[in-house]
Amino acid sequence: MAAKPPSDPLPPPMEFSYRRQDLDSLLSKEWLLTNRIGAYASCSVLGCNTRRYHGLLVASASPPVDRIAALATVMEQVQIGEASADLATNEFADAFSPRGMEYLAGFVNDVAPRWVYRVGDAELVKELILADAANAVAVRYTVRGAPVTLRLWPFTALRDFHNLRKVHHPSQMTFEGHADSITVHDRQGPPHTLCVRVSHGAFEAKPQWWYRFLYRQDIDRGQEGFEDLYTPGCFVCPLDQGASVQLTASLDEVLAVDFDETVGARRRRWIELAGSAGPGADEATRRLAIATDAFVVQRSFPGTPAQTTIVAGYPWFADWGRDAFIALPGLLLATGRFAQARMVFRTFGEHLSGGMIPNRFDDYSNTAHYNSIDASLWFIVAAERYMAATGDRAFWHEVLMPTSNAILTAYRNGTRFDIHADADGLLMGGSLGTQLTWMDVKLGEEAITPRHGKPVEVNALWYCAHRILAERCEGIDPGLARHYAHLAELIGPAFVRAFWNQPQGCLYDCLSDAGPDATIRPNQIFAVSLPHSPLLPQ
Repeated sequence: MAAKPPSDPLPPPMEFSYRRQDLDSLLSKEWLLTNRIGAYASCSVLGCNTRRYHGLLVASASPPVDRIAALATVMEQVQIGEASADLATNEFADAFSPRGMEYLAGFVNDVAPRWVYRVGDAELVKELILADAANAVAVRYTVRGAPVTLRLWPFTALRDFHNLRKVHHPSQMTFEGHADSITVHDRQGPPHTLCVRVSHGAFEAKPQWWYRFLYRQDIDRGQEGFEDLYTPGCFVCPLDQGASVQLTASLDEVLAVDFDETVGARRRRWIELAGSAGPGADEATRRLAIATDAFVVQRSFPGTPAQTTIVAGYPWFADWGRDAFIALPGLLLATGRFAQARMVFRTFGEHLSGGMIPNRFDDYSNTAHYNSIDASLWFIVAAERYMAATGDRAFWHEVLMPTSNAILTAYRNGTRFDIHADADGLLMGGSLGTQLTWMDVKLGEEAITPRHGKPVEVNALWYCAHRILAERCEGIDPGLARHYAHLAELIGPAFVRAFWNQPQGCLYDCLSDAGPDATIRPNQIFAVSLPHSPLLPQ
């Protein structure tokens, strides 16, 4: 591969090659491609799905949620004369079949992920790109060295991405076939279809089920890890030396994807993001700047234009308030995307209820859930970071100040989950069965790490938020500024008196009616890492 010119800010793509002793290692390495609406493509670098959330098209029916595992995989067969080779790699309970990794010469995790297979005198290059902001994927195959006949078998799960497809479950998988395209649907399942077509070739109907694909990552997580997948048949595509064929798959409607144009647009966006890291940024920093592209997505609310939000993580998370506002400074402010940052503030701020911004939006609707004590406080900290980066007093006056004031007022007076200011001025909330902080795992009705009462990081945020309002309201609302400065002067000393663990020289993790919890957890770090710390001299 030719070296990139020094002026190109894109870091070099990551490359992997297959060796027999590297099988487990390569199966643990995953690539991810996203498209700004919550849809994604992801798999191991060997092309073998290792979890139920993998697939070449995991669509988002209601961006960025309601994800549908549409195109699970494509199994490729190459025929050269009388000889043939299967290039796919699948894991079953006692074997890999086919063993396409033995033909894999290399994988390149570039703007469009790329696999190179060598079969006899032929080299087959497979590339993949997601349509921008649409539920479609394009897979392009180019042959070099010798003419081949390529057979492409699309396999579908066509299910909610949290579930698994089982042949014995109620279903009626069927398809409509045409000369160069098919439409697959389940007459007893979700009301979605998978549309697949090729740029040239002929479809041969050979419907079949393959049973018990093994997903090792799910099994390692203690989940069920076997699935049955359906294919309606294969596309037969003769390819001369140097020729290409493109398979395009989309959800619910036939969509066209211009492969080169889409790759070019994505590359330009990545170059811009890499450049936002600054001219002297090292490779790791430029990679991080590019990685921000995956998490900034659109959210659709009925009757309104799409709004920007932040996905908390792939493959299974959607947009969560806490994660969004912790991540916003790095994702949007450090990369100079201030207009999108304002949209994220509006997206969550417009759903303020009882002084609380949503902890998350539902995976299958636009319903907001509010079970977080700290997400609203992180909104205020992110607002301060935005002001420090932009000095945008107009947006502070219009959106950030009234929303922040509403949050602190409601929290002080009392809101959901018994969240309120105690007599000492510190913030408390929750009960034995609630999980309002980031340590939110529950087993049934039992909170695994109960932190009701006064968590340390929540009260560090509480103090910091008051200091932010006191400083930012100066010159805009002097009365409000004095009000919050006075409260901060009460909260700061109360924090030190309540949380300082003298014997251990650190902070208690949480205070409740049962007494202080002296467990050493990372939560106390926030007391010294926020813009204003209650531990500094008052």
